[in-house]
Order: sequence, then C-alpha cells, then structure tokens
Amino acid sequence: MKKKSITLFGMTLLFGMVLLFSGCATYSTQVDNTSGRPSVYVQNDSTGPIAGIGIESQDIIGMTDKMMRDMFTYPILTNAGSPPHVIIDSQYFKNESSSRINLNMITDRLRIGLNRNARGRMIFVGRHFSDMVEKEKKLKSQGVVGGGTTPHASKTLGGDYLLGGRITSQDAIQQSTGLTSRSTYIMFEMVDLQTGQIVWGGDYSFKKAAADDVIYR
Repeated sequence: MKKKSITLFGMTLLFGMVLLFSGCATYSTQVDNTSGRPSVYVQNDSTGPIAGIGIESQDIIGMTDKMMRDMFTYPILTNAGSPPHVIIDSQYFKNESSSRINLNMITDRLRIGLNRNARGRMIFVGRHFSDMVEKEKKLKSQGVVGGGTTPHASKTLGGDYLLGGRITSQDAIQQSTGLTSRSTYIMFEMVDLQTGQIVWGGDYSFKKAAADDVIYR
C-alpha cells in the first residue's frame, strides 16, 4: 500500500513538472508583434520620410500650380469674347518615363484648380463623364425621368481646346555605388480642336539622385 502511494505521488509530481515546464516554454516563445511605426500626416508639398527619384506629391503640386498660373496669362484662354470650352483629362496625356504614376493625379488637379479659379473665363467639359451624360439625356427624352432645371440641349458640349502632354525621363546609374539619377521632363500643350493649332504650351522639369530603393505603386 505504501509503495502504491509513493508511485502515485511520483506520477503527480511528474505531471506537475510537465505542466510547469510547458508553461515556461509557452511563455518564453511569445513574441511581441507590435513592430513598425505609427502613421503620421505629412505635408503634400514637402518631401516626406520616404522619397525616391520618381514623381512625388510635391512635384505634382509644383507643376500644376505653375501650369495654372501660366495659363491665366494667355488672353486666348481667359479673355476671349466667349468663354472657351476646355477638355482636360488623361486620355491624351502619356507617360513615357521610367516613373510609375497615375496620370489622373496630374490632370485632375489641374482641371479642378483651373475650374475653381477661372470664374467663368473658361468652361470645362467633362468628356470623361460623357457616357453618364448621354445615358441621362436618353432617359429624359424617353420620358423615363423628368427634365432638369437647366435648359434642354439637343447635344452635349463640344470642346474648343484639349490639353495633351507627355512625361519623359532619362536615368543614369553608377554601378559601383548603386547611385541612380533621373532627369524628368513634363510638357503640356493646349490644342485647338478645330485647327490643330497649339495655342499654349508649358513645361516642368527636375532631376533627382539617390541610392533608390523606393517602390512606387
């Protein structure tokens, strides 16, 4: 009987030791997963903590502000007898550079800024909304929906001028150090849609160098 009690005591002690060591092992393998950095707001018109040699937000702001100021100095665009109809979207704005960028970031900011500050001197045609406009006009003509408050027009607005452009670049890489430089050139041209005449042109360029490991998406 005594021997049986000792055996039972030994098994209990062994089981307790297993639980103790398994608990210690679990505790010792726990990992703190709170790595990384908290997000912070960064001014769009300044260089942030992550920067490469591509087109950054401050470049977009700088170039569109410059183009807007320059356009407002051209009488053919802002002092015409009848406000010209202008189309600005990314359809005829091409990226042939090494930089990856959403072209709408440039053309949208340019169109919205010009529309806000033109004060009726230019009328902007939303050609990128043409499918939506034609669908609504069809519903109205069929009597499916009522007419709006604006005067009825048989045709949507046509454009007098359209903004086109191109982004090009040239890269140089120093193989011994991995240092990369990129010269970027962005050109804008406003084209007369009746004659093909270029009535306004503007450009923006910059050059950056870095041991670049930034990925643009």
